[in-house]
Amino acid sequence: MLKLIHMNTYLLLSLGLLLSCSTVKKPAITSSDKQLLSDVEILSSDSYEGRKTDTKGAEMARTYLSNRFKAIGLKSFPQSPNYEQPFSFETKNGIVKGKNMIAFIEGKSDQVIVISAHYDHIGIINNEIYNGADDNASGVAALLKFATYYMEHKPNHTIIFAAFDAEEMGFQGAKAFIANPPVSISKISLNINMDMISRNEKGELYACGTFKYPALKNYFYTTNPKLKVLFGHDDPKLGKDDWTNQSDHSAFNDKNIPFIYFGVEDHKDYHKATDDYKNINKTFFIDASNSILEIIINIDKERDIQKLFHEKIQMKKQ
Repeated sequence: MLKLIHMNTYLLLSLGLLLSCSTVKKPAITSSDKQLLSDVEILSSDSYEGRKTDTKGAEMARTYLSNRFKAIGLKSFPQSPNYEQPFSFETKNGIVKGKNMIAFIEGKSDQVIVISAHYDHIGIINNEIYNGADDNASGVAALLKFATYYMEHKPNHTIIFAAFDAEEMGFQGAKAFIANPPVSISKISLNINMDMISRNEKGELYACGTFKYPALKNYFYTTNPKLKVLFGHDDPKLGKDDWTNQSDHSAFNDKNIPFIYFGVEDHKDYHKATDDYKNINKTFFIDASNSILEIIINIDKERDIQKLFHEKIQMKKQ
């Protein structure tokens, strides 16, 4: 009987140890992660009607972003009251009016890093709402996360947070920003753009831009071994698989402003009504956003980003 008691005790202790180990393996979701997921869930909910440019849904998204910017404590530029930068462009169906949402945090340097993500999607098609959770509520949520971090940790460089409109209609918001930037374009040292960063079954996040700017590779070290940050999709020989001109960073690249574009390869719900919050990979998304932030922090430590690229160009000429 005593032996049986000892055996039962051993089994209970072993079970407790196993449960304790399984608990340790699951990282706790931080308040920052919870806010990240909340931002995606809200922006990709049906009530926002797919956030198509120049619609009620887009206006609702702007109201949400304005409130979040204010809550974080971001500054607006004098020429963009309430963070809005209006623009318009012509389509075959007439004039379309869009609005970028622009905010900033002043750094120790007047060199500028623009962190961007487009908040628009493609709206309602055949009575189905295309919510665009991955495309691109995910990028916008990460942008808000990074803004929150830098309000608490003053950056070395001034950082502009740009939620662009009308990406789905030909990068119109990014083009409008570049045509009428809130700071001298010569001060913009780097664009970090995010478009679709919450879904990949292989744990792979691509960083496009290092083919043209290999010096950036030196800053791609993170503390997350589970996430694979891969270089690629930026060689002109790849044709349609070259992403250099496939999102808002294209407008920066056209002006020879160095860029990094973070994104995933297309998935089965890309530009479909099934790109919903319930279908994003939450663990991957949290890991991706945290790793991107680490890379931005690494880059921001560089005192003179423009000199970094200038030296690269000089070396290439030699």
